[in-house]
Amino acid sequence: MFLAWQEIKYSKTRFALIIGVVILISYLVFFLMGLAYGLAQENRMSIDKWDADGIVLAEESNLNINMSMFSKDQIETIDAYEKASLGVTSSVVQPQEKTDEESKINVTFFGIDKEEFIYPGVIEGEGFSEENEVIADISLRDEQGINIGDELSLAGMDLTIKIVGFTDNAKFSVGPVLYTDHPTYQRIRASGFGEREDEIISAIAVRSDSGEISDITLSDNELNLYSTGEFISNLPGYTAQVLTFGLMIGFLVLIAAMIIGIFIYVLTLQKSSMLGVMKAQGISSKYIAKSVVGQTFLLSFIGVFTGLVLTLATGLILPAAVPYQNNLLFLVSITTLLIVVAVAGAFFSVRTVVKIDPLEAID
Repeated sequence: MFLAWQEIKYSKTRFALIIGVVILISYLVFFLMGLAYGLAQENRMSIDKWDADGIVLAEESNLNINMSMFSKDQIETIDAYEKASLGVTSSVVQPQEKTDEESKINVTFFGIDKEEFIYPGVIEGEGFSEENEVIADISLRDEQGINIGDELSLAGMDLTIKIVGFTDNAKFSVGPVLYTDHPTYQRIRASGFGEREDEIISAIAVRSDSGEISDITLSDNELNLYSTGEFISNLPGYTAQVLTFGLMIGFLVLIAAMIIGIFIYVLTLQKSSMLGVMKAQGISSKYIAKSVVGQTFLLSFIGVFTGLVLTLATGLILPAAVPYQNNLLFLVSITTLLIVVAVAGAFFSVRTVVKIDPLEAID
């Protein structure tokens, strides 16, 4: 390691260029990972917030909660430790005092009961107590400037809702969620599907006392039970998005390793005469090889951690509208993977070191 560090200090410009390339690639990898994780979370965070073991949908819904509709009375056909009825519908809202297109917001309404476990924790304001009141995701305040007490009009409906509280981590399909009571939800839903005499819901979130959905039973053939994981993986576009970003990040890690390996290999070839002199002086191939690997570790370590610091700093200044989130486990995994793969690429140079003939190299 001493020899590796001394050479880095001696040829500062050359190694600074290598470190610069590693910084840029690792920065891109970390940033893409943050975007991928943020987008994935904005698709599912409201579902994770339920902390449910499973979800019951209509059999013909094809795991699409927006297409699932059945009577609220059918909740009695489910045998579970805890049950929570849920109505889901999408809509467009707009602050009352605004009429421009840019102020329109795509939202998802969740019709819930206050006494059931999916009722969200309110971090600002209060919970709904009357009809046409909603608890909104905090992003409406941070990104749209909507505050408690503001009233929103629903597109295509003669209905106004009032923001009475905010909650966090309440997004579904990348849009904010508005929690309201079932009567309000029924009026919003009826605008798209027409009035029905019975109360219609979209899903039932369930929990078992053991945490296993196998302990939950259904006696209604019109309903199907799915695990929360299965439901999330079938959200429109969710799996494709995760796989796409995963492949991009994986290829970038390989490219980073190849670039570092190529740089170190070229440097080793350029130093073959010097390495031959070192061998002629009695320095073993093992010692020189360890120096090459150590040098690669130092370059990748400095580059990757600098890229990580830059990424974390970027995350602090990004606007709230950018779906960027960091995950400690992912950051540690990617950091370790980048360094390990880069060091593994250095072993191509080790073969070159071992094959150097002192006499030929000196000539």
